[in-house]
Amino acid sequence: MDGNQNVITDTFGRKHNYLRISLTERCNLRCTYCMPEDGVQLSPKSHIMTYEEIYTIAKAFVELGVDKIRLTGGEPLVRKDVGLIMEKLASLPITLTMTTNGVIVDRFIDQFKKCGITSLNVSLDSLDATKNKGITRRSYFEKVYQNILLLVKEGFHVKVNCVLMKGFNDDEIIDFIKLSKDNPIHVRFIEFMPFDGNRWNIDQMVSLQEILAEVHSNYSNEEIIKCADAPNDTTKTYQIKGYQGTFAIISSVTNPFCDGCNRIRLTANGHIKNCLFSTKESDLLNPLRKGESIIPVVQNAIKTKLKIRNGMDTLEKFNQTDKHTNNRSMITIGG
Repeated sequence: MDGNQNVITDTFGRKHNYLRISLTERCNLRCTYCMPEDGVQLSPKSHIMTYEEIYTIAKAFVELGVDKIRLTGGEPLVRKDVGLIMEKLASLPITLTMTTNGVIVDRFIDQFKKCGITSLNVSLDSLDATKNKGITRRSYFEKVYQNILLLVKEGFHVKVNCVLMKGFNDDEIIDFIKLSKDNPIHVRFIEFMPFDGNRWNIDQMVSLQEILAEVHSNYSNEEIIKCADAPNDTTKTYQIKGYQGTFAIISSVTNPFCDGCNRIRLTANGHIKNCLFSTKESDLLNPLRKGESIIPVVQNAIKTKLKIRNGMDTLEKFNQTDKHTNNRSMITIGG
């Protein structure tokens, strides 16, 4: 990718070759850290990108050096034309992947294979069915768990995303790691992050240091292997000796990985966010519908990207709630 002179680069020299596209604001779960208790005001259908518009915008990003696209939501698989979208995007010279809650992935196994999707991220925040229902507000634990095993059986690279919260699931860290013992499952612990409506409090967050302390209290130093992290990785990855899979920590709050950020987010209503925590967005859909070039809009959005978490470069700033209540709730950003 570095050989492509057209790759979008910000003022800090970060090359942006990874586009995350939200296909919908809708979801078949109601996770408390993602969706406000009262729900969200969905964008009118006319404001949501059509599959043709998604493809056209994605093609423009490929011309700007993007070579990886992740489909997100809401829940991307609840969109009725998701199969067509996958097929269209699979025709581009990219790596195509997806983040899903896993509830209905069993219906799409053949479609994934047809479109060259070999890796999926599945969200699962508790291995206890009752607790899982409490956070998702739905009773789909067993279905999701079996679908994770199905994906592994079908040969997919499976990452399980778990948002840790004190007093809720921080006592399940070792149980999650044990998922990686007999199956090549890659568990990723995510620090609880603030978004509009999710009642974030720093005291609820389980930090990278706390996660590692729990691991070290259950495994010896000889058993804990630090894996090499790839360029642009958001994770610190580890493996327990003899286990088939791995576990990793995404520490957006306590140990941000902004220096290597290569991500751009496209919301379901056609806006791009140059940072997950940015309160500013750039509209691509209206210029596209007017027949205007979106390339200058994209380039300007990336040029204005701040160095660290939309300017929240310290924990003190991060803990000022007024700095993230003007952002969207997570469900309308798209993972």
